[in-house]
Amino acid sequence: MCYLGIDLGTSGLRALLLSEGGKVIGAAEQSYTSQHPQSGWSEQDPAKWTEALDAAVHELRERFPAFADLKGIGVAGHMHGATLLDETGAVIRPCILWNDTRSHAEARQLDEMRGVRSLSGNIVFPGFTAPKLLWVKRHEPENFARIAKVLLPAAYLNFYLTGDMIADRSDSAGTSWLDVAARDWSKSLLDAGEMRLDQMPRLVDGSQAAGTLSPALARSWGVSADVTVAGGAGDNAAAACGIGALNDGDAFLSLGTSGVLLAARTTCRPDPDSALHTFCHAVPDRWYQMGVMLSATDSLNWLASITGSTAPALTGALGDDLRPPGNTLFLPYLSGERTPHNDADIRGSFLGLGVGTGVTDMTQAVLEGVAFGLRDSLEAFKANGSSLSRLLAIGGGAQSTYWLKLIATALNVTLERPQDGEFGAAMGAARLAVMAHTGAVSEDVLTKPEIAEIIQPVSELKDQHDAAYETFKAAYPMVKAAQRSNKK
Repeated sequence: MCYLGIDLGTSGLRALLLSEGGKVIGAAEQSYTSQHPQSGWSEQDPAKWTEALDAAVHELRERFPAFADLKGIGVAGHMHGATLLDETGAVIRPCILWNDTRSHAEARQLDEMRGVRSLSGNIVFPGFTAPKLLWVKRHEPENFARIAKVLLPAAYLNFYLTGDMIADRSDSAGTSWLDVAARDWSKSLLDAGEMRLDQMPRLVDGSQAAGTLSPALARSWGVSADVTVAGGAGDNAAAACGIGALNDGDAFLSLGTSGVLLAARTTCRPDPDSALHTFCHAVPDRWYQMGVMLSATDSLNWLASITGSTAPALTGALGDDLRPPGNTLFLPYLSGERTPHNDADIRGSFLGLGVGTGVTDMTQAVLEGVAFGLRDSLEAFKANGSSLSRLLAIGGGAQSTYWLKLIATALNVTLERPQDGEFGAAMGAARLAVMAHTGAVSEDVLTKPEIAEIIQPVSELKDQHDAAYETFKAAYPMVKAAQRSNKK
């Protein structure tokens, strides 16, 4: 038997094949692009997702004979995207993605409505789903009138796989339509967003069997007719499943396109005023909180693109020994920011550039800016009464030893880097498929990885990084005021 975990990302799809014993058999990846028809807009055609999945499955079938004994599938996806379907199940318009900020006015309107924060457990951010639908109603009324169902990206792949409209609770918690404590759709929140309950998919837990692979796909893929499709998860909940973060005290840092500090919770303790997200976990009776910055490795990749370099080459030039903070300051707000500012309009900035500033100085500034942005999230956790002193480090950026030493020092936390392997959303999704097919309990499947390296703060540089962080915090209101002035 084997299980398929699918990670539907913003820039590509990863499909991971897992053995019955939890070992990786193989993986396949397909890339695609987003469209940005206007500034602040970000959209994708859902057909790209299904095409990428079909291509990845074809590759897995060709390379790994074990695929023929597929028993379960789990899908993890980027959260908040609005995929609009008409009564025939056809897509009405391109999906509006999580990093689309056009609905900032609608988000503000919803966020100011009585009871919305307390029920949803969160600030209504422009990237969330509910404000997107209000924007569609106001600006594309002909499309809004056709909506029969709204599906998140992972739920759309579930629909493609099963023919049923199913969503998991962890993903749905990022819509501003879900009562996060009750783990169910809220009529009050739907009314506030001018939506109806019949336009929502059926809710399941991520580890629950949600459906069966459609007969047509089963024949096309050359597998049996009884393949279980799990409820799946939002990408960060799936990543938590991939590294076994289930209980209070389990926390990780994800250094990917966005930067995330996530802590698992056995109780629901929302704190929306801090701009921390409080969402349902992918397993029953669990929640998680996270601080999110929108441009983590995205900031480094941007610098690499404009300098004609690569991210590994830029970080490699710094070596492995942590340096004192540089004289150049970088604010990593290339796409706005969530925690703690909830600011869709702010943009990135370099401060302190001089004639002697080189690419290495700018690289150091970018890494420091991201580290300080992550510290903003840590400070929000502290204000919430949470102490995060030990974090598992995952994501592409965690391959840089220099960056991890910097983050450990700037946050004054111990970082644990796992042994080489799969610990991302695809692994978590495959584990959810195992649970859905076998009925196994989470403690037996969602295990923690072996640790390869422990990275401690560089104590002799801690005070200097604390001072640099204070400078970083003070720069935000000044840059915000300057950018507001420039728009006038």
